[in-house]
Amino acid sequence: MSGPLPAGLRMYRLLSAAARPLVPILLARRVKHGKEHRQRLSERRGENGITRPEDPLVWLHGASVGELASVLPLIDRISGRGINMLVTTGTVTSGGLAERRLPPGVIHQFVPIDIPRFVRRFFDHWRPDLALFVESDMWPNIMIEASARGIPMVLINARLSKNSFERWRRLPNSIAALLQRLDLCLAGSPPDAARLSELGASNVIVTGNLKIDVPPPPAEPVALAALHDAIAGRPVIAAASTHDGEETVILEAHTRLRRNFPDLLTLIAPRHPERGGGIAELAAAAGSTAAVRSRGELPKRTTQIYVADTVGELGLFYRLAPAVFIGGSLIRHGGQNPIEAAKLRCAIVHGPHIWNFAEIYAALDSAHGAELINDVDRLTAHFAAWLNDPDACARVAEAGHRVVENMAGGLDRTLASLDPYLMQLQLRQRGRHA
Repeated sequence: MSGPLPAGLRMYRLLSAAARPLVPILLARRVKHGKEHRQRLSERRGENGITRPEDPLVWLHGASVGELASVLPLIDRISGRGINMLVTTGTVTSGGLAERRLPPGVIHQFVPIDIPRFVRRFFDHWRPDLALFVESDMWPNIMIEASARGIPMVLINARLSKNSFERWRRLPNSIAALLQRLDLCLAGSPPDAARLSELGASNVIVTGNLKIDVPPPPAEPVALAALHDAIAGRPVIAAASTHDGEETVILEAHTRLRRNFPDLLTLIAPRHPERGGGIAELAAAAGSTAAVRSRGELPKRTTQIYVADTVGELGLFYRLAPAVFIGGSLIRHGGQNPIEAAKLRCAIVHGPHIWNFAEIYAALDSAHGAELINDVDRLTAHFAAWLNDPDACARVAEAGHRVVENMAGGLDRTLASLDPYLMQLQLRQRGRHA
């Protein structure tokens, strides 16, 4: 797309350029709070110490852990075709996931801050031949620069909640000017496609949610065995990806449940692991004894709350708890991903605020593979019913598992849509080596 930028984007570019002197202060503050890698700050300024591969390069960007996890199978498939890949993310935890899970040879960098000079430096070095953006993490200066350099851009697993749609509609010319720069928009669901099209995206195709095609999260066998031994047959429930304000509800439900299940162990895995210590303090204030995984602790017979404040271990806890509350849903956050729990046959409960995964939750609820709760009374009642009747719990879990299995296929459809771009890069690569 060519032509003058809308006023909103022109103002953004001016303000972001003017903010460059403030970047050292911003980065120092983020390092202090554990939100940046001190040794890799140069990447956030677009500086790179890694040599670019000589052959064509596909660049994929996902904001954080959830986005990166959803596209790991796609990265495997693209890199498996012998195509060089650069993957960028924006968070420390996503960097850790990249280090553990990216295929050999795939380069990881932290995405540059969206300031024109940093962005130009990034593109001057990497010169990507194709840019893939995951879900909705589109930065204006990055997109404008990629467009100016003629780099094809594709939005994959694209999603846009109703709330985000309403916010984006306040700047219709600016968002349209960005979306129209995309060569292709691969939407996760028909509602996402409709909202993106209304905002100005063209060539929109519904390919399905890539998160459904991701394998269940792994569990390290030794760690799983150690937890099984520590729990030793106790009744267990879990709360996963919880946010501030939800743990108090979980702790109250735990207190009530212990009247009938005195040996109950409740696992709490916060969405942001750095909150683990604070959750242990909340548990103590509520009269419950807590152990904290990041401190190397295992639950004892006297432990009532186990705070699972580590990264990449949800697979452990979904294998231990037959029933789980999925967080981000009792507060106005939009809900966290229920797919992993469903794949590992957990019976799911969730709150009403689930717009981030509206289609999946609707399918789960309709099939009785998940249950909606609005307060601690209903949360306690569902957990109590499932603890009393493991067969009923297993039926809910199996229904949820069938739902996500039937919704699969997004990975193959995404690859089919990307295939013309990838084949062109492979032909160029073969031509270089002929």
